[in-house]
Amino acid sequence: MAKWNLDPNHSSAIFEVRHMMVTWITGRFNTLSGTLQFDPSDVARSSVDVEIDASSICTGHDGRDEDLRSINYLDVERFPKISFKSKRVEPAGLDHCKVQGDLFIHGVTRPVSLDVRYAGPSHYRGDARSLTTFGFRATTEINREDFGITANREIENGGFMVGKHLLITLTSEADLVDE
Repeated sequence: MAKWNLDPNHSSAIFEVRHMMVTWITGRFNTLSGTLQFDPSDVARSSVDVEIDASSICTGHDGRDEDLRSINYLDVERFPKISFKSKRVEPAGLDHCKVQGDLFIHGVTRPVSLDVRYAGPSHYRGDARSLTTFGFRATTEINREDFGITANREIENGGFMVGKHLLITLTSEADLVDE
């Protein structure tokens, strides 16, 4: 089974969460790494491990980012890493699979299912190097309270300042590791 490294320059972990029950706030984690064992002809034997630097969170608003890093939400001093480790991969169609695994956030591990689409390979030869790459897009939805992230404020209409559910998208190019 071929080993692939996530390319940190072409990878991102993006999330969306409701704000004041009327809009979506989007953010990303700027620092992540990971490896895959992947063969498109035998997807069921694949595996993936991803690690995200929780302090690299960025929503484009410095005050909000500091609050998200604080004890109110991610508590990055105590829990500096977010990680995902696959347990099972199930083919779901052409260039499509479901990846079951454990997501670790804020000191809590919960099972999640990722819906994954992939494309490739792409081959690059030049600049005194060659590269074989696959692209991946994984999506899931989680309840942040399942991970012990419960800070919130009620607002007048009976709703809350921050939604419970996060939509998560991980996109990445993964480069073949020469063995």
